[in-house]
Amino acid sequence: MAKVSMINRQKKREALVAKYADKRAELKAIARDESRPMEERFKAQLRLAKLPRNSSATRLHNRCEVTGRPKAYYRKLRMSRIALRDFASRGQIPGMVKSSW
Repeated sequence: MAKVSMINRQKKREALVAKYADKRAELKAIARDESRPMEERFKAQLRLAKLPRNSSATRLHNRCEVTGRPKAYYRKLRMSRIALRDFASRGQIPGMVKSSW
């Protein structure tokens, strides 16, 4: 089980990313638009830099929904390999059987 503080920090980041997503996209579009004057583009860059650092989507990290583990994460199932194996062994994932040889 991951530290509760790390899980809460990730949830806080997810909320900030959702809150500022539209504003960030708008400012990025202005900053990248070469038809606009250079001063306007520069101001958009400065406004983008003033937004909270954790509002950037690149600061998010995939975590297991069950345990909060940040490594060995399966995107399709949204869980780590350890939680996946545990659920499969208990028969809680339809169609998945733990193999042994």
